[in-house]
Amino acid sequence: MGRSACLSTLADTLAVLCTCANEEDALRLANTIVEERLAACVNILPRIRSIYRWKDQIESEQEVLLIIKTTQERFAALRDRMVALHPYETPEILALPVVDGLQKYLTWLQAQV
Repeated sequence: MGRSACLSTLADTLAVLCTCANEEDALRLANTIVEERLAACVNILPRIRSIYRWKDQIESEQEVLLIIKTTQERFAALRDRMVALHPYETPEILALPVVDGLQKYLTWLQAQV
């Protein structure tokens, strides 16, 4: 693979963060979006603590964090599907660009979505 192909693969890769109230919701979301090829892989990190302001109150909740690997091309469909499935009124869905990575992994990721 040439350098320009490597750069375009990298430029298209996203890591998306999303929190869930519990592991059951996280597993349901993760399985669905991988099954539907909206994500190549989802890591589930249990028992994080989130502190945030919601409806003029400071909240402190234990949550589960999803780290979702996808592409820019699939992000809009992923976001829309997650909004439809997520039980939160306003789910956290943040897409972060991947600035570097193992080319073999990035190529695999692109082939999965």
